[in-house]
Amino acid sequence: MKKDELLVILKNRFENNTIRHENIKWVDIEKRLNEKNLSVLLKMEETGGEPDVIGYNSEKDVYIYCDCSKESPVNRRSLCYDFLALESRKANKPSGDAQTLANQIGVKITNVDEYNLLQSTGDYDLKTSSWLDTPNKIRSLGGALFGDKRYDTVFTYHNGAESYYSARGFRGILEV
Repeated sequence: MKKDELLVILKNRFENNTIRHENIKWVDIEKRLNEKNLSVLLKMEETGGEPDVIGYNSEKDVYIYCDCSKESPVNRRSLCYDFLALESRKANKPSGDAQTLANQIGVKITNVDEYNLLQSTGDYDLKTSSWLDTPNKIRSLGGALFGDKRYDTVFTYHNGAESYYSARGFRGILEV
C-alpha cells in the first residue's frame, strides 16, 4: 500500500466515525502525519487494526490513534503477553508475544484508561479480548491484564502472562 492510499483510508475512516473524535478536524491530524507516523499507521492497518483517532491529550499536545477494529486485530492474536512469558513456556509456545510485536509495529499496548476511552466510542471486543498494558507490580507476580466488552459492560480481567488464546490479541496506541 502506498502513502496516498493509506491517507485516503485514514481520512475516510476519520470522516465516517466522527463519534470517536468529536471536535477534532482532519486538517489538524493530517499536519502531523509525517513519514514515521504513516509507517506505524501502515503497520497497524496491515495487521488488521483499522487505526483511527479516539482523542486528544492537551497536556502532551498529541492526538491519539488507536486500533478501532471491531474485534482484536486479526493478525495480532494468539500471543502471550511479553517475551518473558513466551520464554517461560515449556510446551505449546505461541508464535510470539504482544509486547514484542507492539514494539516492532511502533505502538504501545493500550492501557486500561485508553481501552475505556476506546470503548466509550463504540462496541469493541464483543467476541475477542485484548491484552492491556499491565502495571509492573502485577507483571512481576506473573500476571497480565486484558479487557473485553460483554453484557454491554467493559471488563478488565487478569490472566497468567504466559497464557494465549486464539481470540486474544492487543490494540495499539500511537500519539501524533
